[in-house]
Amino acid sequence: MAFVTWRLEMTCHDILFLDNHGMSVYIYSLAIRPSSKEVFSYSRPNPTQRRPCQTQNAPAFPISSSVPYPIERPHKQSQNYKLRIASSMYKQAMVKKPSALPRSFLSLRRLLRRSISGRHYRRTTSSARVVSPAVPPQDKLKDRMVLVDVEGWLLRSPLSAFPYFMLVAIEAGSFLRGLLLLLVYPVLCLLTLLGLDLRLEAMVLVSLFGLREKEVARISKAVLPKFFLEDVTTEGLEAFNKKAGTVVAVTGAFPRVMVEGFLKEYLGVHAVVGREIAVAAGRYVGVFLEEEHAGMERVGALLEETERTRSEGDGAVGLVGAGSTVHHVVSRYCKETYVLSEADKKAWQPLPRDKYPTKLVFHDGRLAFRPTFSAAFAMYTYLPWGVFLAVFRSLAFGVLPYRVSVPLAAATGMRSRLVAGPSPDATEKHQAAAAGRLYVCNHRTLLDPITVAAGLNKPVTAVTYSVSPVSELIAPIRTARLTRNRDEDRRRMEALLARGDLVVCPEGTTCREPYLLRFSPLFTELTSEVTPVALDTCVDMFYGTSTKPGAKWLDPFYFMMNSRPEYRVEFLERVDTAPAQGEVGGHEHSILAANRVQSVLGEALGFELTEQTRRDKYMMLAGNEGVVKGGAKK
Repeated sequence: MAFVTWRLEMTCHDILFLDNHGMSVYIYSLAIRPSSKEVFSYSRPNPTQRRPCQTQNAPAFPISSSVPYPIERPHKQSQNYKLRIASSMYKQAMVKKPSALPRSFLSLRRLLRRSISGRHYRRTTSSARVVSPAVPPQDKLKDRMVLVDVEGWLLRSPLSAFPYFMLVAIEAGSFLRGLLLLLVYPVLCLLTLLGLDLRLEAMVLVSLFGLREKEVARISKAVLPKFFLEDVTTEGLEAFNKKAGTVVAVTGAFPRVMVEGFLKEYLGVHAVVGREIAVAAGRYVGVFLEEEHAGMERVGALLEETERTRSEGDGAVGLVGAGSTVHHVVSRYCKETYVLSEADKKAWQPLPRDKYPTKLVFHDGRLAFRPTFSAAFAMYTYLPWGVFLAVFRSLAFGVLPYRVSVPLAAATGMRSRLVAGPSPDATEKHQAAAAGRLYVCNHRTLLDPITVAAGLNKPVTAVTYSVSPVSELIAPIRTARLTRNRDEDRRRMEALLARGDLVVCPEGTTCREPYLLRFSPLFTELTSEVTPVALDTCVDMFYGTSTKPGAKWLDPFYFMMNSRPEYRVEFLERVDTAPAQGEVGGHEHSILAANRVQSVLGEALGFELTEQTRRDKYMMLAGNEGVVKGGAKK
């Protein structure tokens, strides 16, 4: 049993104890202070003898209410008598009187009593016991194995696992599965208050039961990393990210499959140890294969298989959080263990985007917000109205002219911001030489060509690489599908440009983050000048893009389901793509011209230029090249 020292306030007759929550405790007793240690005894007073006391700078230790041993107040007793009474009271205070009520009932009673009374207790720490954060020096971790506690050290606190299970339930399952998890979660929290914590097991069962193993692994690599990176702390990552040798991440709050993709792909972790979920016929059963302690024992087996153990080199180093479920396991197998207190962890800062070890260029999923319990509840409440808005806005753009549909959509909350228009002189000059004009824009959603047409207030033709036949059918503008044959695609685009204005997206696929993918140079060979169009979008609830083949036709509807979707359209000055005098044309010149147009759009949008391509995106997020079969719209 740990003994703590209490702060005392003493009058000529009384000794008043102050508890850790700042609550006045009215007692009187004796205090005996030997030379080597301090022994305190106390008793519960008569209610009629209580009086107020000050509660400043109270220590952070709870006071026990299970010692009902009253004692008469002494007045003029000898010192020996005081010592005997104090010693007797001290022995009695150390014996905890058993309660006749269950512990869960007592916990619930204390919670209700504090809620009704309106008292909120704040824990404070004495200045003499403050310690600096337990972050190891970088030279101590050089070329050594490091065991990192994912929840206790790496991620911010307080951490709730509910949003991540909700993401898996919706993205890998359906909105109905997410609704079931939302309805079950309050019952699980109530059971926790009664002393029965089944939240993790129940969330695993509801979120993963019946899902394909490959689909859950895809979601853990394509959807969850964006939200996990927002929870990573700068100090926690920098403690081991620079000089550590082999990094092993240990998790106790998540199944291994949910964090492995994020830790390995974006943080460079070498191995992940966590609890496994049972699989039958390629689908998850929804129950853990083993108990928590059994899963953590694999840490020892992993260390024994590596070259660096306690018997070789300097041994492994553990980085854990105070009170973590993996603390005892890490301490058992590590030569040194650094423990991070909760107070120090709260002072750590979230990791900025520019300090991500791996850039987050691509991510998938429909939800554009963190689905906490309150946010998920608001989403399901709004969902019927969102479906109505999506249908209404789609019909307005598909049936009505732009001068009517744009104001009507704005009345429902859909905003379109036209920053600048094309130069009239340049347009007239180009129309004298050719029948149509070529507009080159970055790609945010499938509605990009429609937005450009609305900004120009005239029909245009859009070329697509691989779009769902349903999207082509319901598109209010003409679309033409391209092939993978360069010469054939060039002939088609030249024919379309001869008949009218043409909109192309050289990136070949959408990108949600502030990055521009590599531009295909084919468009520079069609005309001597192009008009760049900078597009940007803003959504508050749903993303209007997806890499799942069966759900791509719903992309425009999801964008219009947002309560206040926004499009920003900026027509830039034309850019010459023809070779200058003395320059040699050809494929090399086409690449330089495409890069010049990409730089102009990146500067206007403030986006970073990359060499990533459409194939890179789909291979990373979907495991395919993103080709959707279907015929073109004539």
